[in-house]
Formats: sequence, structure tokens, C-alpha cells
Amino acid sequence: MNAAYVWRETRSRSGRVLLRIEDHDRQRSRRAFEAAILEDLDWLGFAADEPPVRQSARHAIYDEALDRLRQRGLIYACSCTRSDVARASPAHDRAEVRYPGTCATRGLAEEPGRGLRLRLEPSEERFVDLRLGPQAQRPSEQCGDLLVRDRDGNWTYQFAATVDDLVQGVTLVIRGVDLLESTGRQIQLARLLGRAEPPAFLHHPLIMKSRGQKLSKSDGDTGIRELRARGWTPQQVIAAALAAVA
Repeated sequence: MNAAYVWRETRSRSGRVLLRIEDHDRQRSRRAFEAAILEDLDWLGFAADEPPVRQSARHAIYDEALDRLRQRGLIYACSCTRSDVARASPAHDRAEVRYPGTCATRGLAEEPGRGLRLRLEPSEERFVDLRLGPQAQRPSEQCGDLLVRDRDGNWTYQFAATVDDLVQGVTLVIRGVDLLESTGRQIQLARLLGRAEPPAFLHHPLIMKSRGQKLSKSDGDTGIRELRARGWTPQQVIAAALAAVA
């Protein structure tokens, strides 16, 4: 679904498609999953314009970006676990748990077993989504200070993706609407890293199997390989994916 949107929207703007392997989480990443995705893209006829970039090979780039923020006093160590954060700040009616700043003033040393957080500004981030229109978000109220590296030493999606967008010169981010709430915090992070103009964002709808539940391979939902086995052509799969959310 995302690939169909990415290639359609990028080609309609005469843009170039960059393929990024987001294997920043060493515990969850599997080469078998990556190989399956690349094979599916090849079968669908979706070819990127540059060789894939692997996040697991970009630690030096992330370290350099982190050090720039650290030198400005924006980074601090955090010993909180996910359950600690959940207990200290129950979600109630919010879509996500907000970090309450437990370690912001503790002055903990950076050491193994502790995460690293970015002090967010209490600002309102405004942007125009290319499908949804004008948006306004307050990241410091939504999620609190942003985790950039977790307690296991993994870079977080928010940090790695934002740094890569900056370094690679990405000007258009196309992704599912489930990531809309990430946009304001990524815009602010990019600004703190020195990016004067953020990329444009387009958040497409998701194919849902029920209200509030996305399709998931882990749940046994039908994937591209199953459709291929049934005799579907690449064109039929792409058309069906786009038609499902039209």
C-alpha cells in the first residue's frame, strides 16, 4: 500500500524515490523480512532511483547528529522503562503516553542501560499535509521529551528517520496516516539539527480489516505473496491497494 502511494505520488511530481532499510532496532529486525520486502517491490515493478540505505550502517551519522544536540544541552540520560512512563503518565483519552520529564533534571550519567532524551520546546508546529490540509501539533504536550536512543542502545524511529531525511535531502515524506502524530516532533527535531525548511508530508489512508485494526502479516492477513500464488498480476495488486482507500 505504502509503496503504491510512494511511487505514484513521487513520479507524478517528477521526483526520485529513495529506499531506506529501517533496521535501527537490532532486536526486531530480521534479514528474512527485508529480503521478502525487496522481492515484493521487485515483483511489483517498483525500482528505487538509488541503492538502498541501511540504518544499521549509519551509526556514525546518528552519533554526529546526537553530539550536536548534546553540545547545546538538549540531551539527557533517562533510566525510565516503558512501564515506568506508563505508570507516571496514564494515557486516559490520549492516543499515546506522554513522558512526564522524570529524569529531565536528575543529571544522570550516560551509560549502558539508560536511554537518551531530547528536550522539546513547548512550541506549536504547523504544517500542511498534502492530503489532509493544515495541521497544528504540540509535540511537548503529545509525547513529552523525545526518546532518541533507547535503553538497549537502539536509535529510535523518530530520530533515525529525521536525521536521514536531513542528510539525504528528502523533500517529500509519504507514509500512512498512523504516523501523522509523528510529524510535529520530527519537524521540531529537524529544526534543532539545523534544517531551515522541513520536507513536505503526505499521509495516506490505511487498508483496514476492521474499524481501528490495520492489516498485519503477524495476524495472518493476506499479503502480496498470497495474491501472487492466486494468480494476481502486479497491476491488479497495485490497483486493488489504491482502490481500497480511494
